[in-house]
Amino acid sequence: MADLSAVRADGLVKAFGDFRAVDGVDLHVRQGEIFGVLGPNGAGKTTMLRMLATLLPVDGGHAEIFGVDVRREPHRVRQLVGVTGQYASVDEDLTARENLWLFGRLQGVTSARAKAIAGDLLERFDLQEAADRPLAQFSGGMRRRLDLASSLITRPPLIFLDEPTTGLDPRTRGQMWDTIRDLVTDGSTILLTTQYLDEADQLAHRVAVIDRGRKVAEDTPDALKSQVGESTLQLGLAEGADIALAADVVRRLLGEDPVLTPESGRVNIPLPDPDRAADVLIGLREAGLRISSVSVAKPTLDEVFLALTGHGADDESQMEAAR
Repeated sequence: MADLSAVRADGLVKAFGDFRAVDGVDLHVRQGEIFGVLGPNGAGKTTMLRMLATLLPVDGGHAEIFGVDVRREPHRVRQLVGVTGQYASVDEDLTARENLWLFGRLQGVTSARAKAIAGDLLERFDLQEAADRPLAQFSGGMRRRLDLASSLITRPPLIFLDEPTTGLDPRTRGQMWDTIRDLVTDGSTILLTTQYLDEADQLAHRVAVIDRGRKVAEDTPDALKSQVGESTLQLGLAEGADIALAADVVRRLLGEDPVLTPESGRVNIPLPDPDRAADVLIGLREAGLRISSVSVAKPTLDEVFLALTGHGADDESQMEAAR
């Protein structure tokens, strides 16, 4: 049977001095899927992606893109991938049309063909009306769409998206999600890194959870969430309520650590049995804690990340500065 892997990596290692930014990561991305790599800032996501894209040398382990060895044949690998980084790589002094034409020429496309491709991509990404405007007039969302368009000049079968919606407003993020889904429908494979749990949940067919350079879990979002429990009790505490006391009540009754959002008074509690929700509500009332809202839902990926790593996925890390 033919290997249907778009990415296969075994024991990937990247070290900066004594610090291992990527520490023995295995990865298998199938053709035609959106594969999410989830983790906080400094977890090693971008470093791993840059190794796979041949932008950083691999210090240890083995990696292949569609069966092509990353270390032995980097030039062939670059013909197979498109890369969109965390920050737009477009030229501020050029228009959108000029940027795309230039990217095409830099990749060996003839001038006429680069012009035609630029026109197609501007239309596809809903940028045709702004095609000849200075980039200074572009919004953040427009720049991100242009950056993604530039990675598709040669129609690569594999696209690396490194936190593609960082800094975008919710509406523009939703538009980018639709664009990413359309790319897969058209036959692309996407490796997506993100620190947004809802993004991984919405887009990825499978997710690898990365923390401190190591892969701590991999599965579908639903399968990962099922490891935490069948349901989650989501509470909103009344203004002024002691959220630390609420957490103590939950630990005493269920032996579980809830996910706390102190600024909004939110408490998410994984339930091993949905019937235990009543016990928690009674315990909070007996502790004198008032509740403003209550619901029972499936667990979130945030709870999965907390259970796997002991901290939330939005925790900042000082590792990024070291990198």
